[in-house]
Amino acid sequence: MRANWVGVDVSKAELQAHVRPSGDNFCVANTIEGIEAMIERLKPLSPERIVMEATGKLELLVLMRLTEAGFPVVRIDPRRARDFARSTGRVAKTDRLDAEDLARYAEALRPEARAVRDEDSQKLEELMGRRRQVVRMITAERNRLGRAHALVRSHIEAHIAWLEDQQRQMEREVESAIRDSPMWQERDDILRSVKGVGSVCSHTVAAWLPEIGQMGGKQISALVGVAPMNRDSGRLRGKRSIYGGRAEVRSVLYMATIVAIAHNPTIGAFYARLTAGGKPPKVAITACARKLLTILNAMVRDNTRWNQQLAGIVAC
Repeated sequence: MRANWVGVDVSKAELQAHVRPSGDNFCVANTIEGIEAMIERLKPLSPERIVMEATGKLELLVLMRLTEAGFPVVRIDPRRARDFARSTGRVAKTDRLDAEDLARYAEALRPEARAVRDEDSQKLEELMGRRRQVVRMITAERNRLGRAHALVRSHIEAHIAWLEDQQRQMEREVESAIRDSPMWQERDDILRSVKGVGSVCSHTVAAWLPEIGQMGGKQISALVGVAPMNRDSGRLRGKRSIYGGRAEVRSVLYMATIVAIAHNPTIGAFYARLTAGGKPPKVAITACARKLLTILNAMVRDNTRWNQQLAGIVAC
């Protein structure tokens, strides 16, 4: 039997599918009824992989339903999909062409299917995402306050107070969700046993880095985007730099690292040794963030709180 590979282009109203190698195309509504019709059409094909892009959560319904139906579904970064299409010489872009490109991506690269997060995990991610948005709005309003006319200052101040109340309320809801889950509570206690890792960092990891403890140190560093990437060609040895990854986790990890350098003696010593060896401060902070993430990953993997043995690993 030949293998079938399916690409699904997701939009708010429709789901455009393409099947390789047959070249069949079909379109259904992005609704429960439309997804069920897609499932019935795909069942006889037993696809090896179904690939779709992450499209601002428009894909969640079809992703979850196809997974529940037993199909191997993969959600990929839209940038990767577009880069792949360009590498094949495809410049034009339509929903139908995008679905075909996704099917070709599935056939050529055969990305690994991963488990879809459960409903509780998605709710936690939504809460932390909304908290992040509120924090950005507070920052924007505070920036406006410094330049605002006296006539509108009171309005801005009232809005900031309301936003801060919303932030506190969401943080309480997140804390409650963490404490209601024995697994999340145990992980939260492990992570927060490290000086520098507070509630925001721990909750961000729970929401956006469920893979922690399940990968090696190099893999988790690359996933977050704190691993230096080579830029070599021939005899040229380019400057290493970090790239990509999960920005939500990386930004919070960076701030946790700043705190750890100041208050965690072993992280601080590691930073001091790097800067004394000539590393620029930002490079040293990134290296400390990578080291901190590696340690947190090992702690979750081994179900171990921070101790002097781990402190020795950081110092080396």
